Amino acid sequence: MLNPTSRATVALLAALTALGPLATDMYLPAMPAMRESLATGADEIQLTLSLYLIGFAVAQLLCGPLSDRYGRKPVLLGGMLLFLVASLVCAFAPDVEVLLAGRFLQALGGAAGPVLGRAAVRDIYGPFEASRILSYMASVMALAPALAPLFGATLLLWFGWYSIFISLAIYAAAMVALISILPEPLASDQRQSIRPSALFATFRMLIGQRDFVGYTLTNSFAFCGLFAFLSGSSFVLIDFLGVTPNQYGALFAMIVAGFFIGSMASAKLSRRLSRHNLLVIATMLSAVGGGVMAILSLTELHSVWAVIAPHMLFMVGFGIIMPQTMGGALAPNPQCAGSASALFGFVQMSIAAIAGGLVGVFHDGTSQSMAIAIGLAGLGSLASYHLIVRQPSSSSACPAGTA
Repeated sequence: MLNPTSRATVALLAALTALGPLATDMYLPAMPAMRESLATGADEIQLTLSLYLIGFAVAQLLCGPLSDRYGRKPVLLGGMLLFLVASLVCAFAPDVEVLLAGRFLQALGGAAGPVLGRAAVRDIYGPFEASRILSYMASVMALAPALAPLFGATLLLWFGWYSIFISLAIYAAAMVALISILPEPLASDQRQSIRPSALFATFRMLIGQRDFVGYTLTNSFAFCGLFAFLSGSSFVLIDFLGVTPNQYGALFAMIVAGFFIGSMASAKLSRRLSRHNLLVIATMLSAVGGGVMAILSLTELHSVWAVIAPHMLFMVGFGIIMPQTMGGALAPNPQCAGSASALFGFVQMSIAAIAGGLVGVFHDGTSQSMAIAIGLAGLGSLASYHLIVRQPSSSSACPAGTA
């Protein structure tokens, strides 16, 4: 069995949390090729991202409470097995309809990784140390989205787009093997009821926490900007600006480098600066980055660097926002960390799915719909933090549940 506080356990939890970025980022360079192979439109291929987020959002509302009742480990194992099977469905999809169904099932299983990875960190490390560990996890897992498009582009070149989903199935199989030697992180005396009335009371209490809502929306709008980029960047950079799939992978790695810088800054500075100070800086960075990209696009200054440079700045801010808002939302809720993480993720994914769909609907062949969405996301994150989150934090804790 793994030691719960060992580096190996942190690495496993980071790998589980990275499953979401892998399932979205690895096939981005292949989206134009998938459109041609399946004889469909760009909007339907972009729908595979939005539908994944919708399934991911819904699944979190199930796996979080289930893990609060039965423990993190069994729910993680079930989720990874479903993700494995669904990845194979995607790999051998004969048309876009089957691909969409496979992506939805993939999301239902894959949601367990990020949601319960975050909850397990809260179980093991407590309310304050969890933010620091989440920051380190974010910096480690940044390697996944940095390498995923490059790996996906290589698989596309040599084996075709279907091999990307076979690789995801292999990843899920490895997670199943590693989870089997992970001790259960949730103590038996912290198990919660899954009666509908108890779940409703928990979610109603969380929605009533001003800080929980503020931290969740701050994160969700920033994530919305990231997802707008995921949804539109391959069509903007490859189709509109003419970069190759391999060049796209290298440019995407630069975007992830911005996220890595932000997450490392969050980890290093979290013991010297307050969460409030870090989030003031981070939300400003994301708002400026998104605003600059939108202005450049609206003035028709179209180039690769008019997209990449501003979004790198946006992602530095997001690298700080993500762990700090997660820590702020989960800190006062030790007795229902799974449900709190689930609701946090549900709101995050729902808003991002809507944004991704709108980017596809309004895509005009240029970068404008994507850039405007990212600019609005940065402003939304800035406004949510400054208008909603109270300083100092004074959220109430979860009510005790009955098993």
